[in-house]
Amino acid sequence: MKTIKDNKNTGEVKLTSSKQEHFCYEYVLHLNANKAAINAGYSKKTTVSKLLSKAKIQKRIQYLKNNPAEISRISVLRVLKEHEKIAFADAGQLRNGWMSLKEFENLTPEQKAIIQEVSTHETKYGTEIKIKLYNKQKSLDSINAMLGFNA
Repeated sequence: MKTIKDNKNTGEVKLTSSKQEHFCYEYVLHLNANKAAINAGYSKKTTVSKLLSKAKIQKRIQYLKNNPAEISRISVLRVLKEHEKIAFADAGQLRNGWMSLKEFENLTPEQKAIIQEVSTHETKYGTEIKIKLYNKQKSLDSINAMLGFNA
């Protein structure tokens, strides 16, 4: 990884080594310097205090602590896509016909994403399966808000 200078506008600091970058992510996730160093590929003999004393590493750790979305890898686009799955889902895709549901294992990840809850109830005719879906209107409202359509 090449050295990238500090971005003065955002306070973001990039490090010269991917190992150092990995260490910073691990440290912010676990708040345990030894564990972070080992997970990043440093040997057990590495003095973590030396890593933590480097100004760029301190700045990067602080930046990551202040920007949890970067660490979690959750983006606005990812959230928007999840809402899209729910908002534009067709419940009919979960059925083989009017009276039978598809096997859960045969559903696509997109089809599974719209299911909030599955419950069963024994009746004298057999097992009744209920599927509760996430609220389409809430997802549409969230999409509208995220894209500024409600303005």
